[in-house]
Amino acid sequence: MPNAAENHGHELPRRKLFGDAAAGLSSVALASLLSDGRTVSAAEAGSSNQAVAPHQKPTAKSIIWLFMAGGPSQVDTFDPKPELNRLAGQNVPDSLAANLPRLKEASLVNLMASPYRFRNYGESGLPVSDLLPHIARRADDLCVIRSMHHLTPVHGPGECVALTGTSQGDRPSFGSWVNFGAGTTNAGLPAYLVMNLLTSGMQYPQAPGWSTGFLPARYQGVVVDPAKGIRDVDMPLHISKADRARQLELIGWLNQRHLKWMKHHPEIVARIQSYETADRMQTTAPELFDLASETAETHQLYGADVFPTKSVGTACLMARRMVERGVRFVQVRVGGWDAHGNLTGNHNGMAGKTDRPVAALLTDLKRRGLLDDTLVVWAGEFGRTPTMEGLGKGRNHNPLGYSIWLAGGGVKGGQAIGATDDLGYAAIERPVSVSDFYATLLHSLGIDQHELTWSHHGRDEIATNLGGDIVHEVFA
Repeated sequence: MPNAAENHGHELPRRKLFGDAAAGLSSVALASLLSDGRTVSAAEAGSSNQAVAPHQKPTAKSIIWLFMAGGPSQVDTFDPKPELNRLAGQNVPDSLAANLPRLKEASLVNLMASPYRFRNYGESGLPVSDLLPHIARRADDLCVIRSMHHLTPVHGPGECVALTGTSQGDRPSFGSWVNFGAGTTNAGLPAYLVMNLLTSGMQYPQAPGWSTGFLPARYQGVVVDPAKGIRDVDMPLHISKADRARQLELIGWLNQRHLKWMKHHPEIVARIQSYETADRMQTTAPELFDLASETAETHQLYGADVFPTKSVGTACLMARRMVERGVRFVQVRVGGWDAHGNLTGNHNGMAGKTDRPVAALLTDLKRRGLLDDTLVVWAGEFGRTPTMEGLGKGRNHNPLGYSIWLAGGGVKGGQAIGATDDLGYAAIERPVSVSDFYATLLHSLGIDQHELTWSHHGRDEIATNLGGDIVHEVFA
């Protein structure tokens, strides 16, 4: 590494180098805020380690999205349909079929009653099926939207619709927009962390679901294993802390010199910041994934040490630890809800793996005072048909009307918003599109969908693509 004489006074101490760069960027972001009123994340100006001012008062600081990949059946979970049970074995009535988008003939034949019983729970009396008894006991925290809808009935493209807004998968994931728009409150951890679990059949995780599309790559989600942590965060065995410090000092000196030549180019500043973040992660990330610090009661609550809840329980516990430490957006993908041939076998198995951990997450967040500013989302890419598929008592894909729920983060619990028809096929009351849903989530974080933009091919792109309507009824 060049010595002071060789540097001719240009070498800077590593901490001061990074600190000066970040301080300069803070003023850039502030100037932008004052000039046009637009919230600019620190990462946009070149730093990814700074939270930014919201457009309006937020109801939540962070989001945990529990993505139930494969398509949980709405009529067997959160959308009871007595008429479906009454007409079981018959075909979809012509009066209803005439108003549905074009469907295959098989999707209109042989209505199948739900094998699950619905009961009213909590003070609110919100109906939930006995498939999910643990979540049902949290009914007063849940805001169920029964009228989600889109037109993509295939897993991969449908997952892209749910997580990016379009079936092509060429737009930024929603978490990337949040990362871009809100920044982070913990400089030592990524703002956007992803855990992919329990993939089965053809429901492979769709990389666009945590990628950045046309946004810079620094906003993408960091995929982690909840049991092992962030890859490559440990120091190589042959590298000492002193060696690493000298490496970073050399890299910092070279970057600072190049930065001066490039007149503080934002991409160079971003590279400098990435080294500093990586350095801090080697201290903070191992602590994050050290579940030995949790009590035996907490492990038991989540089912983190027993079959069949261990995998999802560990991920949900990690999600709580992440938001507790300032991670802005956590995405937990649980694949396997594809019930073509055997609805009860599939859904009983998936509920057995997820019901207890998900309810535990709500309970744990609430008792720690974190649920008030953490928005929890339970949603898949679509729902399922009210008709039987084939002879195996399964259900096919159905994006025309399906259920999701939200809890915490300023949400008014114990309510259902919107409705599907009498059989649960399509949204007919207060229909909510994916763009509407995105606008609502951004609103919870204090982000105005129309003020958060990125110029791409001559167009100011927004997270909701062509815009969405905030579902204001969601909030208390």
